[in-house]
Amino acid sequence: MKEFDREYLELLAEKYPNEAAACSELINLSSILALPKGTEHFISDLHGEYAAVSHILNNCSGVILEKVLRLFREELGESRCHALCSVIYYPQEELDILRERGELDDAALRAIIEHLRVLTEMLSSKYTRSYVRHRMPQEWAFVLDELLHIQRDEDANQFRYRDAIISAIVDSGAAESLIVAMATLIKRLAVDRLHVVGDIFDRGPDPASIIERLMEHPNMDIQWGNHDILWLGAGAGCPASVLSVLRISVDYHNEATLERDYGISLRQLTDFCIRVYGDAEQKTLHQALTVLGAKLEGQIIQRHPGYGMNDRLMLERVDWQNYTVALDSGVYPLNTRRFPTIDPAEPYRLSPEEQDLVEEYVSMFRESKTLRQHLDFIYQKGSTYLTWNGNLLFHGCIPLTEEGQFARVRHGGKWYAGRELLDYADAVVTAAWVRHDESAFDMMWYLWCGFDSPFSGRTFHTFERGYVDDKSTWEEPKNPYFKHWENEEMVSMILREFGLDPEAGRVINGHTPVKVRKGESPIKAGGKLFIIDGGFCRAYQPTTGIAGYTLIYNSHGLRLKSHRPFEGVARVLADNADMESSSIPVEAFPVRRYIADTDSGRNLEQRRSALKALIRAFREGSIAQNK
Repeated sequence: MKEFDREYLELLAEKYPNEAAACSELINLSSILALPKGTEHFISDLHGEYAAVSHILNNCSGVILEKVLRLFREELGESRCHALCSVIYYPQEELDILRERGELDDAALRAIIEHLRVLTEMLSSKYTRSYVRHRMPQEWAFVLDELLHIQRDEDANQFRYRDAIISAIVDSGAAESLIVAMATLIKRLAVDRLHVVGDIFDRGPDPASIIERLMEHPNMDIQWGNHDILWLGAGAGCPASVLSVLRISVDYHNEATLERDYGISLRQLTDFCIRVYGDAEQKTLHQALTVLGAKLEGQIIQRHPGYGMNDRLMLERVDWQNYTVALDSGVYPLNTRRFPTIDPAEPYRLSPEEQDLVEEYVSMFRESKTLRQHLDFIYQKGSTYLTWNGNLLFHGCIPLTEEGQFARVRHGGKWYAGRELLDYADAVVTAAWVRHDESAFDMMWYLWCGFDSPFSGRTFHTFERGYVDDKSTWEEPKNPYFKHWENEEMVSMILREFGLDPEAGRVINGHTPVKVRKGESPIKAGGKLFIIDGGFCRAYQPTTGIAGYTLIYNSHGLRLKSHRPFEGVARVLADNADMESSSIPVEAFPVRRYIADTDSGRNLEQRRSALKALIRAFREGSIAQNK
């Protein structure tokens, strides 16, 4: 009992009270360690594009099609394999179409069930029976368990038993419900763990449905993106974050997300604009929110010189007599003179009406029950970064200086850099979201948009984009990290900072769309860093040329998957047209990896060692068994 103290083993004995119980669990853990490593699926930058994201989750970035072709290409041909995949992706919708075409008789139902059974049996071979049972839709667990574990015998009794089950299902009219359950189980088994590397919100029209879908996933984690941080700050009650969410929602015509999904009405904003600006047109709503944002953000910058953002005190740069703004690159005319709430003597002071409007919207964001539920899920499942199976996952960047050192950020009288900065960011999010600590609200805003923020890593030019027509002023400087990420030595330094092997470890990064049209590669630093910005956002696709990348990490190696833009569920259902994807091999392991080679395996090995110590204690009589 040298490795484990007596108190620990006595507590363990409460769960495994005798040698038989401890040996049974030891055998269980030992066998689990011999199973292949489960498939990990990495996606990023979902940006409210529910249809495309849902399809990527349905087809597991093409993994299901690969399995179906491997099993059934020779029997069914490629076209019918795609048709089977459509049943797996959208079972009820596809079955409805087949029924309308008159193609869903009993023989067709039996064939579909049998093909899905064979596929499920193959996918389940990597897992314990207990794991598979826990992934089954519970109302069909008994039937699925029986169908998946048929043994050969000399009289084929088990095969007759299986056929009798399927016949009873078809005869009772329950075949379609079983097919839906089997499709659900297949998708749950195809991927063991889902990693969402940030940015669920903004730009696209339906982040709420994405969150509802993710809430159903049995095994997943989130690394917060800057847009997630923005919404967490807004939901916690940070005024500057609230105004930014409102502005982005208006700019991308996503008012329905606020009003339909979260019960946050824009009526108060439109009434304010009519009273103060004279109308409530789109451009007026944008201007009112931009002015309010500039005022609130200016107040934060003035409170925190350690943020190094004094150059973003934009209202001080304006000549209010000539309506020009002095930027580092020159003096530019403003594209409007309509600033009814600006006092040139105190440009950052809110007018009484602005103050009332801000307080009203802060209250709405904090009191929305659905928003609270969604953001609490993102908080509970999320973190600034994750180290998992030797890889470092984060959304934005590890802030660096031009010289390649870890950049420092000052908050609350202390400097933070490197891993300590990201750990501090975790603490800030907890302080803001859980405790509603107003002292953390300012830092939440900085994390959303700061040059040295691990979520952002660039200087936002919101004011220039709103009020200066010269587009050369819109370019937003990026943190030096985005230059250094081509440097293998620099990426190795980052991996070491987080306690990972600089040779075997990888950085998995979202946030930055890969401009494939310009020849940019998602693989950086000689294969040590991958950019998996999902490219789901339609606004980016004309620039990038594709719908971004996802990553598959299974027991055989790592593969990047590049995707063409999703053409919609209707195309899948009408023509069995899957999202077109290409596989880019990144690393093929010379020896297959098993659970023993993973972080989970190392935890299981620790538990196995403890059980061995407990069994020795039972046998030596130093701890009494409860027979």
